[in-house]
Parts: sequence; structure tokens; C-alpha cells
Amino acid sequence: MQLRLPLLPPPGPTRGDPAREVIVAGRRTVTVTFVRHPRARNYLLRVEPDGGVRATIPRGGSRAQAVRFVREKLDWIQRERYRAAVQQAAGGWVREDQVLLDGREWPVTRPDASDGPDVVRFADHEVRVGALAAGSSAIVRAVETYLRRVAASTLPRRLLDLAAPLGFLVTGVTVRDQRSRWGSCSPSGRISLNWRLIQVPPSVRDYVLLHELAHLHHPDHSRRYWKELERICPWHREARAWLRASARPAFRPPPSG
Repeated sequence: MQLRLPLLPPPGPTRGDPAREVIVAGRRTVTVTFVRHPRARNYLLRVEPDGGVRATIPRGGSRAQAVRFVREKLDWIQRERYRAAVQQAAGGWVREDQVLLDGREWPVTRPDASDGPDVVRFADHEVRVGALAAGSSAIVRAVETYLRRVAASTLPRRLLDLAAPLGFLVTGVTVRDQRSRWGSCSPSGRISLNWRLIQVPPSVRDYVLLHELAHLHHPDHSRRYWKELERICPWHREARAWLRASARPAFRPPPSG
């Protein structure tokens, strides 16, 4: 079973704008904004942060052909929507001036003369960026890479520490950059975790880990499953409420479903 991150809903139909068209294919709905570019050589697609699609029509191209191109790329659009939705939801997690860690917002400080020209600090961590001259994107990439390494070493250990006294047998743990879920549990007993779990409060993090451990005994979300979760994680309601509340724009870590 998988503990999913709810994705942003697709944008609704737009009316009155001749540059836009709503394309429906089965259960998928895509709002496309068509733009002509005289220097473009090919039809191009870009998925916007809100899930809409921008289609560029090259010189000599037609809107009808652009619509066919969009339909051919619907699977790619769906994948990009997942990625864009999670990125938008997680927009406040790592910035050049602030990092969310253990549920707290920590300021990122630039180096002083003693640190060297390429080190930034937050909480009790320091990260070597490599080239601060590259700008804020270099800081964000370096901090995210660092946090993923921290997650890879700490999350599996915490999961196993929780599992042992409760009698759960975990056959394997992986830490990944999951796009649409906090974690998942396979029938073989392998658990996969989202590295961003190190950024939520420890009690919320433990809830997600225990949520996946409970699936080792109950693969669905049946009444027996929730009874088991209540036994091993009596604070699960508060943790789920935190995850839902934290989806608000002022503080935007990925919410839980």
C-alpha cells in the first residue's frame, strides 16, 4: 500500500479565450494555451506549475496539428503534472535563504571569511555548494542533495528502530525522491520512503513510518488496519492533521492523503 501525497486538481475549462482549448481524452483533461512563435522550428510543450500546458506552434504550423501533438504526448504531460504538482506543493521546503528541517524553518546563512567561499549553514549543518557565484539555484541543489544523503542514512535506521520492538519484519528499506507519495509498502515487506520525511516534525515522521509498518500486517486500509495503527501510533490523527494543514500556501510542504 502507498501513503499518497494528494496532487493538485487539474485546472478547469476556460471560456472566452481563443488561445486556450480544453482537450479531453478518456478521464484526462488538459487545458492548453497555444502560442505561435515565428522562430520555433518544432512543436513544443511545457507543463506550467498549475498543471496547465503551453503549446508552441512553429512558423508554418497549424493549431490542428498542435492539438494532435498534445494528444500524442498525454502520457508525458501526466508525468510532468505529477512532478510539477509535488514541486509546487513543496515550494517552501528548500529555498536559498530557508530550509525546512524537523518541522522548523531554519535560515540559510552565507559563508564568512573563515568558512571559505562556498559553504552555507543551517541549523547545525554546513553544506559545500561548490560555486555560490552560480546563484540561488546552486544553493538549493546543493542543500537538497545534502538532505537526501542525510535521509538515506537516518530514515532506514529509524524505521528499523520502530519495527523491532513491535515485532514487524522489514525485508528492505529504500529512500527515494518520490513524486506523489510519502511512502509505500510492498507485499514482500520492502518499504520505500520519501527523503522529504526528514523535513517534517519527528512525531509526524514516525507516524508515516508506522503507517507503512502497519501495512506489513494489513495491506489495505480496512477497519483492522486502522485498529492496528491506533495501537502503535495513537497520535496518528494529529499527525495527519499537521500534514493537511501544512499544505496551505503560507507553509507548503507536501500534504498527506
